[in-house]
Amino acid sequence: MSGDRVRQLDAAAVARLLTPAGAVEALADVLRAGLDPEAGRPRTALPVPAGELLLMPAATGSWAGVKIAGVAPGNPARGLPRITGSYLLLDGPTLRPLALLDGAALTTLRTPAVSALAIRHLTPPAPPLRMVLFGTGPQAYAHLDAVLAVRNVAETVVVARSPERARRLAAHARALGVPEARTGSPGDVAGADLVVCCTTARTPLFDGRLVAPGATVVAVGSHEPDARETDTALVRRSAVYVESRAAALREAGDLLMPLAEGAVGPDHVAGTLADLVARPEDTGPADPAAPRLFKSVGMAWEDLAVAVAVHRAAEVEAVDAPVTSGGET
Repeated sequence: MSGDRVRQLDAAAVARLLTPAGAVEALADVLRAGLDPEAGRPRTALPVPAGELLLMPAATGSWAGVKIAGVAPGNPARGLPRITGSYLLLDGPTLRPLALLDGAALTTLRTPAVSALAIRHLTPPAPPLRMVLFGTGPQAYAHLDAVLAVRNVAETVVVARSPERARRLAAHARALGVPEARTGSPGDVAGADLVVCCTTARTPLFDGRLVAPGATVVAVGSHEPDARETDTALVRRSAVYVESRAAALREAGDLLMPLAEGAVGPDHVAGTLADLVARPEDTGPADPAAPRLFKSVGMAWEDLAVAVAVHRAAEVEAVDAPVTSGGET
C-alpha cells in the first residue's frame, strides 16, 4: 500500500487473509503480552428504529481502532445479514487510518476465535469431542470451523428451529470431516462434551441440569442483561469463565439473571480468558466434576487484535504479490 491510501478489506478478503486458527493465536498473543481486558472501554449502544447501533473503540500503544456495528433483527427476513458495520484500523502513535474492514466479517471471525481460545483451555485435547451446536446462522458455521481448528470432533448434533437449516449445517459438518453429524433436540446436551450456543434466543435453550459433569458450555448469543441462552441451574453448578468480570457484570444476562435471583454471587466467576491463557494451572474449577461455562459478550480489544492480524496478513500479501505494469495488484 502506498501513500496515505486506506486499505479496503471486504468480507472475502477478511476470510481469506486470516484463518480461524490464526485469529485464535492473535487473541492469545495479546493476552500473553499483558493486555488487560478489565480496562476495556464499555461499548456504546444506541437504540435505533431498525435495532441497535454499537460503537466499540479500543487502543494499544501501536494500534487503535473502532467498530461501528448495526444489529438489525429484521434483516434476515429481508435476506440481509443481521449484523452489519465496518471496522476502521488506525496507526496508534499517529491515529492515521490504515485499513477499513468489513465489520460483519470481522465479527464472524473474532467471536468464534474467542470461543475457541476458551475451548482450548477448558476441554481436554483428547479424546475427540461430542458437540451439540445450537443455531444455524453465520456464527454457527463459523464456530464449527473454529472448534475444528483447536479440537478433534467425533460427533456434531445441530439443534435449531428450522429442521432444513439444521440438516444443511449437519451436512456441512460431515463435509468438513466430522465423522458423525446429525440434527437433534435440546435433550442431546446430556451426552455432549461440548455445547456451543450461538443463537438470538432470549430465554434458555436447554435444561442445565442435563449437562454432564465436566462438560463445557460456550454461550455467545447476546450481550444484553435481559437475554440469555443458559439457565440458572447450569450457572449455579458450573465453574464460570468470562472475557472480563466487569463486562460480564454489565452485559451478560446469563450471569446477571441468576445474580438477580440470588442463586449465585458476583464471586461465582472462576476466572477470565486472560487467566486461562496466562495461568491455566491456577484457574481450573474447584470441583473437577463441575461443568465449565464460558460466557462471551464480545469486547473491542478482540476486534482490534484480529483486525491487526488481518491487516498484517494483507501487508504480507501485498509485498508478495506480483507487480505488473499497471502497478500494485
